[in-house]
Amino acid sequence: MAIQDVVFGKPLATDEERGEHIGVAAGIPIFGLDALTSAAYGPEAAMSLLIPLGMASVGYILPIISAILILLVIVFFSYRQTITAYPSGGGSYTVATENLGAGAGLLAAAALMIDYILTAAVGISAGVTALTSALPSLQPHTLELCLLILAILVVVNLRGVKDTGTAFIIPTFMFIGTLLTLIGVGVFKTFAAGGHPVPVMTLPQDIEAVHPYLGYAFVWLILKAFSNGCAAMTGVEAVSNGVMAFGEPRAKKAKATLSVIIAILIVLLYGTSWLAKHYQIMAMNPDAPGFQSLLSLLVMAVFGRGWFYYVTMGSVLLALALSANTAFADFPRLTRAIAMKDYLPHVFILRGRRLLFSHGIYALTVFTAFILIAFKGVTDRLIPLYAIGAFMAFTLSQAGMVIHWKKEEKHAGRGWHMFVNGVGALATGITTCVVLVTKFKDGAWVTALLIPALILLMLGVRKHYTRVHSEMQDMAPMNLDNLEQPIVVIPMAGWNRITEKAMRFGLLMSPDIKVVHVHSEDEGEHQLEDDWETKIMVPIREKGLQHPELITIPSNFRFIIAPLMGYILQLETENPGRKVAVLLPELVVRHWWENALHNQRVQLLKLLLLLRGNQRIVVVNIPWYL
Repeated sequence: MAIQDVVFGKPLATDEERGEHIGVAAGIPIFGLDALTSAAYGPEAAMSLLIPLGMASVGYILPIISAILILLVIVFFSYRQTITAYPSGGGSYTVATENLGAGAGLLAAAALMIDYILTAAVGISAGVTALTSALPSLQPHTLELCLLILAILVVVNLRGVKDTGTAFIIPTFMFIGTLLTLIGVGVFKTFAAGGHPVPVMTLPQDIEAVHPYLGYAFVWLILKAFSNGCAAMTGVEAVSNGVMAFGEPRAKKAKATLSVIIAILIVLLYGTSWLAKHYQIMAMNPDAPGFQSLLSLLVMAVFGRGWFYYVTMGSVLLALALSANTAFADFPRLTRAIAMKDYLPHVFILRGRRLLFSHGIYALTVFTAFILIAFKGVTDRLIPLYAIGAFMAFTLSQAGMVIHWKKEEKHAGRGWHMFVNGVGALATGITTCVVLVTKFKDGAWVTALLIPALILLMLGVRKHYTRVHSEMQDMAPMNLDNLEQPIVVIPMAGWNRITEKAMRFGLLMSPDIKVVHVHSEDEGEHQLEDDWETKIMVPIREKGLQHPELITIPSNFRFIIAPLMGYILQLETENPGRKVAVLLPELVVRHWWENALHNQRVQLLKLLLLLRGNQRIVVVNIPWYL
């Protein structure tokens, strides 16, 4: 069995696609892990901005998380309706394009692509943060660990949707189980202690001097904490994007999956925030010595640093690292939908050996690695860039759904659906503005610049495909006028088996052959001219064939490519209406590394002819297999 079959699985036939469809149990880890694991860093992201308030910050986390949960419920009901209306997959790009126009669709596409890249980066980074909280000695190796987890994710995802879901089910439910246990035991101990529980062990303190935030400054701080906490809402759209991955009935299974994900997320977000308030635990400065995540401090407070601590932090590490899989599940589907409209390279439409849109996975991997390296794998440095794309996509999707229901005049409950999606569009639109304004200075400006840049790139791709289509389309009958054998040009350094093969093929193509030899003083005593008469011309005369012409070009400066290019372009100019066929003899080696042992002038000449040539210059490879 080939190594790639062992690592990535055997290739799947097209008719095996049905076997790759998933149910609710597999759908939760594949499409919900990003949303669920945001409970591990969402409250902390909000509290980290409240550090200047000192211990007073723990009193504000519940109202902030409650506001986020209200928004989450609104978005949840909106996306249930989106799944109903678009059972074939109704992501923001599809909904916005069909109902708001191509411009809105491109805005949603750009926002979502950036969000998915950041989803992958933040998930991996947060997972490694959980690991380094449990094992502080690994903190200097944060970036290396991030890239290792990224590589593992790529391999798992390239095995296909079904294998990915199977691999992620245990880590997902282990994460959910340990956090629910933490919340349940923590709540019990809180009520048993009369609302004032005592941590099992002394927690590290990282309390800075309290700054007097009053008036507008205080409101601004709360808004910034809210916008940071909104990172907990990313990934909610994933199910509506991936409806086609489910087995029949698709819409029903997709809605059930979304409902389970949101219900668990609400419990995890509110539960961890509630415990943080009652145990009086605040977020630590990520640059402080001995930094630990909020979740690490919570588990230590409720259970101590025993076996359950390490099981919980291990499950958090696995789940957070694997949460990037939501991006790997949806990004390729999104790029395929965009490429179908000619706004991205058509390579994103192609399916790989495991029925995946593999090139989308490759692109996501490269961009995620770049982001992780640029920000050194630190979660708090990535959060300011996060959530803007997601909320922009939320807004466009819900606004598009309002228009969709408006068109469906005969649909029962049309007015209610329009109201729900309208409220969703308004709420997420306001949140988008809040997130953008409050995070702008901290790094959101990068996302704000990347979105229009990506839109311009997609418009450029579309312009290219439009031009190609207009030039290639020709419905007229075949034109057989002015058919004439081409002028054949054969660059020849010396006489050998490879050039003999090119010469034989040239004699079949045309009687008009130009053998071009660039003469350099470094060639030594034996020249092509020495073999020309005896080994080439004598056999040709005996067969009575048309005589080829030997063109010798002196090169005092040892240049080879430039004189050849100059001659070929001049020949094409001097013979308007005739094609020039350039035959390029080249050696084909058995092993790829053997290419380094031979000069690559033929490849360079071929490239230059393609770039500087025109419709009348034809390049023909004449391979000699070693």
